[in-house]
Amino acid sequence: MNLNCIIIDDEPDAIDLVELLIRQSTTWTLKAKCYDALEALAFLKNNQVDFIFLDINMPKLTGMELASLLPPQTKIVFTTAYSEYAVESYAFQTIDYLLKPITLKRFLASVQKIEQYFLKPAPEHLPNDEQSQEFFFVKSGKVLRKIVLKDILYFEGEKDYVRLATGQEQLLIYRRLKDIEEQLKSPFIRVHNSYIINYEQLSKIEDNHIYIADKRIPISEKFRERFMEVIHKNKF
Repeated sequence: MNLNCIIIDDEPDAIDLVELLIRQSTTWTLKAKCYDALEALAFLKNNQVDFIFLDINMPKLTGMELASLLPPQTKIVFTTAYSEYAVESYAFQTIDYLLKPITLKRFLASVQKIEQYFLKPAPEHLPNDEQSQEFFFVKSGKVLRKIVLKDILYFEGEKDYVRLATGQEQLLIYRRLKDIEEQLKSPFIRVHNSYIINYEQLSKIEDNHIYIADKRIPISEKFRERFMEVIHKNKF
């Protein structure tokens, strides 16, 4: 696929590596190599590209600060040695988030992701009618309870049982979290080995944590990418 891109990074070695990977692994055109944010702003003012490789930790302006100055439709592949910016990066039109040092294997996976992004535009939202039913029954102790799906805030795995939380109550279900996950569809998503959340119920995302009601839920590295893709598709 013929795509145009630029690299923005204050480290010459990092730019050289991404340039080498591009030339070895793609048919993309590298339009420019910018060594700071101001140089990149000047180039992008008069030139159009399909997406940019953007380092986060740079002098003068950080990658995040630069991203906030670019047109909102600018597509970005962030490159950084620090994983803690992953959630924040999806406030922008982020296609991928590459952790340094970037390996050939990880870059090839990113190439597939980038090209698929431009081949098939992502849907603006995930349909909520995927849910095959609006309620289900769970056994909690000796009681069989009817639970309306939209009222569920999250499921929390605790050893041999799962805690189901709604806005009104918490129930203990003697099943594995994995078994429950297999029966759920949108808007439920796994965000941690111990948590499945209803993303329609979350109030904010901050510092790699989700806030639902008064609960602070961590986002683990294993599930972060898929979760942020879902959030990104529902972002204005």
